[in-house]
Amino acid sequence: MSEWSKQDRFNAILSGERADRPIVSGWRHFIDKEQNADDLAETTIAFTKKYDWDWVKINPRATYLAEAWGNQYDFHDYQTVFPRQETTAVPAGANLWDLDVKKAADSTPLLEQLEAVRMIRQGLPDTPLIQTVFSPLTVLLFIVGRSAYVTKTVFGIENPVTLESLFTEHRAAAHHALHVISLTLADYVKELQHAGSDGLFYAVTGTAHPGLFSEAMFNEFSRPYDSIVLEAASYGKNVLHTCGAHAQPERFNDYRIDGISWDTKAEGNPDLDAALTATKVGGVDHALFAVNDIAEIKQQAGEALSLMKDQPFILAPNCAIPLNVTDEALEQFKKSVFEKETRV
Repeated sequence: MSEWSKQDRFNAILSGERADRPIVSGWRHFIDKEQNADDLAETTIAFTKKYDWDWVKINPRATYLAEAWGNQYDFHDYQTVFPRQETTAVPAGANLWDLDVKKAADSTPLLEQLEAVRMIRQGLPDTPLIQTVFSPLTVLLFIVGRSAYVTKTVFGIENPVTLESLFTEHRAAAHHALHVISLTLADYVKELQHAGSDGLFYAVTGTAHPGLFSEAMFNEFSRPYDSIVLEAASYGKNVLHTCGAHAQPERFNDYRIDGISWDTKAEGNPDLDAALTATKVGGVDHALFAVNDIAEIKQQAGEALSLMKDQPFILAPNCAIPLNVTDEALEQFKKSVFEKETRV
């Protein structure tokens, strides 16, 4: 190919093929610009153009899917990127039966995101973009006010329903709830295609951590419902993100995904030389952007690009970039892919 477009590179690399060079992107929350479609779209477009990212992971507010079932949050009070949770649709395990399927066309939180995607597509007509969608298991945990991470709690909910109540005492109800959520997300994901999304950034968050769910529990309560959502997203290119320590990216080798993102620097996780089937996405510790250690960002990016020089690869932070990142750190990160450019 004589001249590669952003879409050409994105599609080739996530099809397991090499392009004229690796591609690069970064993403972060703008917590004062995520409460409506106009602000989210405007900020996403401006951030993308400023650094000329090769592709876009849309970063909506973390709670938007849980809001579809009526959860309420205080968007004037944040702890990192999570607004204070004020209510939950499932205060007790027995309430899992109350959850019902939502159609995107009838859901204000989902319609808002579809409108944001349409506006971002209009503003970035030639840049691949994928929308962030959490797994049904993650969404359920957010709904009930439980963290989807082993070491964290949900801001605002002091005594959430226990995991034992959800998944042991009310096991059948949990499967009902997860099925409902997966059907809702599948409908929403199909609407995302019409809005202009090129696929999903599908986050199972920290649910692969054995301290949160055993492998048997994960296989029962995540895998079947992940399949429903990812099947609906088969029109596009889908990157799965497994977050935090002990994220077990190899667990997803049989998933219907095109890319795999994980924290290569966290405890218990493999590095980029892991035996994974999907295109690898990552390589730079996102925590470095919190302290803006530009020399180490450049070092890790260079090492990742050198290691992956003969494979299709997407250079990215290992998770969302912290809020206090500087322009200089992001500019150096973007330049790294050209400094270590690999030509076919």
